[in-house]
Order: sequence, then C-alpha cells, then structure tokens
Amino acid sequence: MLPWKRLFRPLAALLLTTAVAVVPAAGAEAAAPSGGTPSLQQSQESGSGWNDYSCKPSAAHPRPVALVHGTFANSVDNWLALAPYLEDRGYCVFSLDYGQLPGVPLFYGLGPIADSAGQLRTFVDKVLAATGAAEVDIVGHSQGGMMPRYYLKFLGGVAKVNALVGIAPDNHGTTLNGLTNLLPYFPGAEDLLSSATPGLADQVAGSAFLTKLNAGGDTVPGVHYTVIATKYDEVVTPYSSQFLSGSDVHNVLLQNLCVLDLSEHVLIGLTDRIAFHEVANALDPAHATPTSCASAFS
Repeated sequence: MLPWKRLFRPLAALLLTTAVAVVPAAGAEAAAPSGGTPSLQQSQESGSGWNDYSCKPSAAHPRPVALVHGTFANSVDNWLALAPYLEDRGYCVFSLDYGQLPGVPLFYGLGPIADSAGQLRTFVDKVLAATGAAEVDIVGHSQGGMMPRYYLKFLGGVAKVNALVGIAPDNHGTTLNGLTNLLPYFPGAEDLLSSATPGLADQVAGSAFLTKLNAGGDTVPGVHYTVIATKYDEVVTPYSSQFLSGSDVHNVLLQNLCVLDLSEHVLIGLTDRIAFHEVANALDPAHATPTSCASAFS
C-alpha cells in the first residue's frame, strides 16, 4: 500500500469526527437562548423549539416524536443536537425526564425501569392529547432505547406507538466489558447496586428485569423497530447484544454505512449526524435516502 493511502484513512476519520461534533454543536447553540443551555423548565414550558405543546403534526409527519434519554442524562442535554435536527425536518418533538431518585437532581434514569416505563406511558398520553395524534414514534438513547419496550409489551404502549428507534440500546443488558461478571465476588455488591440504583441493576445482563422483558420474544406485533449501534460502544457490550430479533426489525451497524465513523456509546446519541440520518430514515421510511459518510454534513 502506498504511504499516502496508509495516511488517508486516519486523516479522513479525524476530519469526519470533527464534522460530526462541530456541525450539530452549532445547531444546538443556535437553538439555545442567549444565556446558554436551556434549563429543564425552559425546555418544558417554551412555546418554541421542542416540547412545544402547541405544535400540531403535519400531513408529511403526522406522528410526534418522543425522545427518551439514557441513564444519568436528562430531557435537555441528551437532545441538544437531535431535537433541532428533527425539528428542522418538520417534526413535532417532545422529551421527558424519568427515573429520578429522591435527593438526586439533574441525573435521571436511575429508578426501577418498570416504574420509568409507567412515566413514559403518562408522557405519551400527554403528547397525544396535546397534538391530537393517534400514535407517536419513540427515539431513545441507551436505556431510553430499551425501556420503551417494557411500555410496549406490558403497559399498553403497542396501541399508541408506531415505531421505536433505539440508539445504542441495551436491549439484552450489558456486561460492561466483563466487569459485571465480578459482582458475585464482592459480597453485598449486587444488593447495594439494586437498592441504591435499581435502574443500573436492571440493565446488567441476566437481570430479573431483562429476563422478563425478553421472555417470549424481543418484539410485539404492530410496532416497527430500528436499532442503531456502533462497534466502538464501550458501555453496552458486546455491541451485538443491542440488536433485536423479530419480523419487523431493522438492525444497523454504523460502520457498515461509514467505516470512518468513530462514535462510541455517548457520541452516537449526542452528536453523530450519520446516526441521526438513520433515525430520520426510520421515522419516514417512504422517503428514506442512503446513509453514508457524507450524511455527517447533511
């Protein structure tokens, strides 16, 4: 291989990563008020931007989009890039906070996941009532891509949800690169994890919650499922555990679309416009366009 060819791939990857990070950051800055990042209350009460409950879905995009954040995240920070991206494409976009533990501000997604799914049910009902839509589409990152499956399977969500798009979802739990296998060697560690942060304990591969969730199949009829994963995920491991099995499932590995995409677990949900392009395709499959490295600039 010629020397310049050996240098091209890492250089191109660096340029692409920079573009993926910078382009949406500019959009997020433009969407925020002059004082900086919007507060949770501002996001929920604003008459513009996402979480605008006066927004009425268009004929082109008849379903509002419900964004479900990941563990330790919240309804604003997780979506500073994706929410404006979808708004710019004509969607009514909403996000919620869920899974808060008593005395723990700002960080969400730590409570029992079954309880969080109940909070999602209430939120979806609120969005449908405000918009007049019959169904929503759900887009979730990490836990937020997995938790809605409980709502669909056990809490009646199947009648109110058209599609679920999971970005790096821990659908079958995680081993954290094998670290969870060490828990049995530390007496009391598993009990402490369950009592202090049940939302984390529920996400450990083999947990009682995940066993119940996945029993009888990964999906329910009537919902379109998309999973978008990166092989560089260091949180949900192995990354292949994110994928679902079912008759109406589209599993996507980003590096099959753009070998230069270096996003890991966090960036795939926060800044990766290649992943965002796949989200847009999943929300409007009739007008989907091919996703490639060039999607980072679209």
